[in-house]
Amino acid sequence: MKLIFYTLACDDGAAPNPFWGVCSLAIRKPSIRLAAEVDDWVVGLGSAQSPIGDISDSIVYAMKVTGKMTLEEYDQFCKTFVPKKKPDWRSRDYRMRMGDCIYNYLSSENIKIRTGIHRENNMEKDLGGRFALVSKQFYYFGDQPVKLPEDLKDLKDTGKGHQTSENQILLETFIHWVENMDIVPNKAFGDPQLKKQYSREKELQAICSLRDLEEDE
Repeated sequence: MKLIFYTLACDDGAAPNPFWGVCSLAIRKPSIRLAAEVDDWVVGLGSAQSPIGDISDSIVYAMKVTGKMTLEEYDQFCKTFVPKKKPDWRSRDYRMRMGDCIYNYLSSENIKIRTGIHRENNMEKDLGGRFALVSKQFYYFGDQPVKLPEDLKDLKDTGKGHQTSENQILLETFIHWVENMDIVPNKAFGDPQLKKQYSREKELQAICSLRDLEEDE
């Protein structure tokens, strides 16, 4: 059981995708999706350059990994249990546009990309992560980030990469803190930080595709 944390530079509601009662990380961050295991905690820290200001002393979300599946299995999971995670690019509902079940597996070798936040040039990085992480125990704050207490100051800006800690004292301190906050888990407490900006972008797909390619390098 370990703690994986990173600076969430782009909180747009796609990665993580905290909607429809399940938090998922199925695109971007291929190294985290490869490394994390069931019962690990994945934590997105605030960025000093976030669109809502310097929130580098706060967390944007935390998810306990309750399921890890291949992207092919995730596609079937979404088709069966959470079909709204399949992106609907024409929807007026922002959550539908940010769907992270982008890859449609007609077979293990025949993979089509649904119209969503990524394009074909993102496939190599996305599919290289091989897995989707899902959580039914998560806390998502978005544009209402929560400041970390002093005893969790070791969780700090990681740049573009991520850090992994197996320090059980740090892990237990974090779990006790996040589970005892006076909030309802398993729902979006705030909106994605980029929701207003992205709702106005006409070339949203191109912007996100290129930005994520650069970040995942």
